[in-house]
Amino acid sequence: MTPRSFVDEAIILARKNYSEADRILVVYSKNHGKLSLLAKGVRRPASRKRGHLEVFSHIRFQAQRHQGLDILTEAETIENYREIRVDLKKTSVAYYFIEAVVKTTNESEKNRDFFDFLDRSLRELKMEKDLKTYRLNFTKELLVRLGFWPKERMLFNPEEKLKEVAERSINSIRVGKKILA
Repeated sequence: MTPRSFVDEAIILARKNYSEADRILVVYSKNHGKLSLLAKGVRRPASRKRGHLEVFSHIRFQAQRHQGLDILTEAETIENYREIRVDLKKTSVAYYFIEAVVKTTNESEKNRDFFDFLDRSLRELKMEKDLKTYRLNFTKELLVRLGFWPKERMLFNPEEKLKEVAERSINSIRVGKKILA
């Protein structure tokens, strides 16, 4: 029998307002893969979890298993990537990373190596200068790690291959290309 609650680390991929004070979070966790979690009451001004649940933050969380969505009960920030958030160009690249992950991964597909890759990519982005090359390298590495492209083969247009794999375009690329131009 699986335990009713679990603790894990995750990077927040997306969030969506739900009902009056709740929010649905999509996270990529270290031990459980991509999950959707319900954060009850997080939109209330007095919520203690509110500041910890920003997109592309690395958090430690506790959740309760539930019939529908699992319910987030506790959250603590490990890394909020402040250096990325204060730089518009880096923020647009981070949103591109997150959108690419959302569109290429499936719910509950566990891949601890991929979590470490995503976390490392965001940490390295804080200091990166050549953002266009870094974005292209990230895209190729994402495709290789998820099994969409063989590691030893050259990939001349990783963004086009990502669009093909995701079966739809990555919206944040348009903003990123304009900002990085």
